[in-house]
Amino acid sequence: QVQLQESGPGLVKPSQTLSLTCTVSGGSITTTYYAWSWIRQPPGKGLEWMGVIGYDGSTYYSPSLKSRTYISRDTSKNQFALQLSSVIPEDTAVYYCVRVGKYGVGPYEYDYWGQGTQVTVSS
Repeated sequence: QVQLQESGPGLVKPSQTLSLTCTVSGGSITTTYYAWSWIRQPPGKGLEWMGVIGYDGSTYYSPSLKSRTYISRDTSKNQFALQLSSVIPEDTAVYYCVRVGKYGVGPYEYDYWGQGTQVTVSS
């Protein structure tokens, strides 16, 4: 059973960098045809896809967030991480880490989700 767990600060000040880590158990982040994504949900709004890192380390970002988003991984710890720079109050959201199945083959399957972590941007 694959499990994902987000961790990181729950409160970030405006203009600072939001940093979250996702620890994966029950499966390797380097397994072929899987990718690992960050998705967020602002209060009262729908889900917003932020970006993904593939099994080969390749990354893709939402065009609207690309200039502020960086996703990395630590294969020795089986973790991947999100950095969102220059945050504003509108970045307040529940942040989820998610496994993407059939990556590079399709149709993609967002099959395992972390429980989500609330991040509030406020001074």
